[in-house]
Amino acid sequence: MDFYGTLGPSCCLHPVLVRMYEAGMTGVRLNLSHGMLKERANWLYVAVSAAKSVGVETKILIDLQGPELRVGNFGGERKLKKDTDVIFGQRGIPVPSILMAQVKKGMRLLLDDGKMEAEVLECSGNQMIAKVLRGGVLKPRKSIAVPGKIIETPALTSQDLENLKIARHYGVTGVMLPFVRSEEDLKCLRRALEENHGEDIKIFAKIENMQGVESLAAFMPLADEIVIARGDLGNAVPLWELPAVQKHIGEQCRRAGKPFMVVTQMLDSMEHWPVPTRAEVSDIYNAALEGASSLMLTGETAVGEYPAEAMFYLVQTAKNCLEKSFIGKN
Repeated sequence: MDFYGTLGPSCCLHPVLVRMYEAGMTGVRLNLSHGMLKERANWLYVAVSAAKSVGVETKILIDLQGPELRVGNFGGERKLKKDTDVIFGQRGIPVPSILMAQVKKGMRLLLDDGKMEAEVLECSGNQMIAKVLRGGVLKPRKSIAVPGKIIETPALTSQDLENLKIARHYGVTGVMLPFVRSEEDLKCLRRALEENHGEDIKIFAKIENMQGVESLAAFMPLADEIVIARGDLGNAVPLWELPAVQKHIGEQCRRAGKPFMVVTQMLDSMEHWPVPTRAEVSDIYNAALEGASSLMLTGETAVGEYPAEAMFYLVQTAKNCLEKSFIGKN
């Protein structure tokens, strides 16, 4: 079983990464929705060095921008207060023009994996006004989604293509493509990898909306591993339905003999607390019990206060399931 930690300012120090590898981490994820691969090369160098020092040959995943919609860069962060209006687009928080062209009055906007929510009040040309229904602090390059609305975007951005050109040079072993919708998305990624001598780089297909869930059987053969990415997937369906969707995807993967990963908020409380909740360790245990081949931490290691401790609990809980499960034993 593989255990991945997301690189970020909290963990990208040699001693911290050594502790994470000693705890059982087998690979790292570099989130490229916030920048270019070459700009984060120093993080990869530190991760590889730390892995070598403890005898681990680390796996390196890069998570592309793909077709996911995100707010742009607006400097610092913006506090969105409930029942206040917020401007998107011109003279406001920048958003993709393709989104502006397709939203209408009354539609809901989910920001940063649904942490914040707003309702569109007005939309004209290059500006949109929305009322904040659920407030919070919005940072640049966070996700923005419109529940129930399919907005067609290219599988790979220009930044993605640039990053894929140098992926092999930086030792990348796998590429995560967000919001996979069809076979063509994965064919597009495979062509780009082959054009840049990345034939041996594995493809991780992230399932983040119902379009991906419904098309899974068709594109599954083109992926090396399926990723149940519960952040945006939890925006696509009511949260109380998310566990059933996760189990459905896992069952399809098991039937096809396809490895799958579970990710997002595995140990969310550990961003600010040194021990997990009972619900979180139960979540990890169940993911391992249901056959996940990989588990991944995101904010817990990238920006959390206890990255090494979080990795320890992730690995120990999953291994306890694999080694000492009472299920099926007499």
